[in-house]
Amino acid sequence: MAKGAGKFALTFDLQHDDMQGRATFLATTDEEASLKGGKSDLYDDLKRQILTMELDPDQDLDEGTLGDRYGLSRTPVREVFRRLEGEGYIDIRENRGARVIPMNHQTLRQFFLVAPMVYAAIGRLAVQNFRPKQLEDLKATQERFRTASASSDSLTMVLENNRFHEIIGEMSGNAYLQPSLGRLLIDHARIGHTFFRPTNDDMRQRLRTAVEHHDAFITAISQHDEEAVVRLVFEHWDLSRENMEMFVAPPGMKADALV
Repeated sequence: MAKGAGKFALTFDLQHDDMQGRATFLATTDEEASLKGGKSDLYDDLKRQILTMELDPDQDLDEGTLGDRYGLSRTPVREVFRRLEGEGYIDIRENRGARVIPMNHQTLRQFFLVAPMVYAAIGRLAVQNFRPKQLEDLKATQERFRTASASSDSLTMVLENNRFHEIIGEMSGNAYLQPSLGRLLIDHARIGHTFFRPTNDDMRQRLRTAVEHHDAFITAISQHDEEAVVRLVFEHWDLSRENMEMFVAPPGMKADALV
């Protein structure tokens, strides 16, 4: 072989190997992106479905079915389950699989006992520690909540209301209270979902007042007014409590007259 031909062959082989390497890298990157996207979609969808009661409390979650739906193997599905368990959305039982976190008499009683206290403590700390970017996020979330309220979009109201109070929790910057707040907000969304489906004028007025309360929260936090925030916490709690109690103990049905 001529000397020049040998150089050409070597150069061609190197270029060929480089192209193969790049193709493998791109294929691997695409697979990783697809996996990451599938896990993110599964995580976001399960959170949404739990908060909006599309998935019932105590409902079983099947790894195989979810894996097929999102194009994931069992390992990444389990990773999503473990993350959601840590955040209080699901419960993983040994040899029995995962289920949506249940609601029972004990958890409901604990919820009604401690929710106002946690919300008030979070509110005080939010006033002390919030950052300007968080306040802007809070305002943007409120506008989405306002729009959903005006269009009677109950599912979006549930999610944006939950996000509004999550941001206030993030403002607090407290590593001890934030997990407690997150757990409370899950049940608050599930118990209080009837609040965002008003069926009479009184309930519709309560919803309008809730929108006004959110505006007042933003003003009080921006003005560093702790007492106003705490006062609003209890007013906001009282506003939705009656609807939550109706969910827990609905009015009895009238018995048909005996003939």
